[in-house]
Amino acid sequence: MSAQGELLVGLCIVIGILGIIVPILPGTILILGAIGVWAWLVGTSTSWLVFAAAAAILVITAVIKYTWPGQKMREAGVPTMSIVVGALFGIVGFFVIPVLGLFIGFVLGVFIVELGRSRGPSEAWTSTWHAVKAVALSTLLELLGALLAAGIWLGAVILT
Repeated sequence: MSAQGELLVGLCIVIGILGIIVPILPGTILILGAIGVWAWLVGTSTSWLVFAAAAAILVITAVIKYTWPGQKMREAGVPTMSIVVGALFGIVGFFVIPVLGLFIGFVLGVFIVELGRSRGPSEAWTSTWHAVKAVALSTLLELLGALLAAGIWLGAVILT
């Protein structure tokens, strides 16, 4: 594969990583797709092993991403509905205040639901904080998987 092709794959991986941090693009899928295209174009057994390793890491971190933070929220007593409403507010917030509105809208949405469920603002804020920590943990887990997959790909590109 040419250097320009590898640079393009690397750019797609970087865009995928940014898509995890600011969830506009499906970051993990973009990263896996870019490494898959690279493996297909290079066509060696090493490239397919790199793809398999990256895919395994991304799948494992995706499973952990969806189970571990959810368990922590259930332990803290935060219902799934709060997260769903927070996500909807986050989407609206993203269009009202580009990028930053996503986070503001999420926190506001969860807080509003929790305020209706709880005995007061203090208890609602505690639940909101648990939800924010769970979403941050989820994002960090996905980012870790993406960085590991990107590192494996970069290592293979440098070594071959």
